[in-house]
Amino acid sequence: MSKIKENIDKINSQINRACLDDNRQNSVTLLAVSKTKPASAVVQAHLAGQNDFGENYCQEAVEKIAKLSHLPNLCWHFIGPIQSNKTKQIADNFSWVHSVDREKIAIRLNTHRCEKLKQAFAQEQCHDTPLNICLQVNISEEDSKSGIMPSEVFSLATVVNNCDYLTLRGLMAIPAKNADNDVYKKMQHLFNALQAQYPSVDTLSMGMSNDLALAITNGSTMVRIGTAIFGERT
Repeated sequence: MSKIKENIDKINSQINRACLDDNRQNSVTLLAVSKTKPASAVVQAHLAGQNDFGENYCQEAVEKIAKLSHLPNLCWHFIGPIQSNKTKQIADNFSWVHSVDREKIAIRLNTHRCEKLKQAFAQEQCHDTPLNICLQVNISEEDSKSGIMPSEVFSLATVVNNCDYLTLRGLMAIPAKNADNDVYKKMQHLFNALQAQYPSVDTLSMGMSNDLALAITNGSTMVRIGTAIFGERT
């Protein structure tokens, strides 16, 4: 446990320092990316004070979530590519989805979240809420990356905002490796424009181990860190 706690403390110190350098209050959430890691590693991180966890692979994540359902305050974020046949499992098991990039996926998530909430209501277990959604933007316009083009953000945002069982929370991006500050600034401007139009928008999910400070300087409110917390993936 000590190593994971040490790593989390180190990352939080980096976040605090980046916020201080940018003269902003620390309003940045650390999302621990636990994909491919065993449930025991999540437990260790949770004991170290970490509650938000990101998963890329649906089946692996669902098994892990079930195994750890006894732990309080865990918040699960799906951050990987979404296949249509996985939308029910995602809607049933996660609180956040960061990787919505198609109208079809948004509508399917809304339908399945509706079914889940109605079932919970019927069983008098009404603690579930609408699914928090970030739109994934291919801000560097790379052929190899998922995500919508910046010009498509507002049309997809309209679709999500019109879904009763989804809440539009913001944007997610993975800028190209070695992208310059202009790319991050473009993402910040896009986020600010979306936030001005939708009161529910408060999240810019951007930044990983190699670009944490640059992302925070450009308005990121959530950084996704995996290897620097849990070690190399096996």
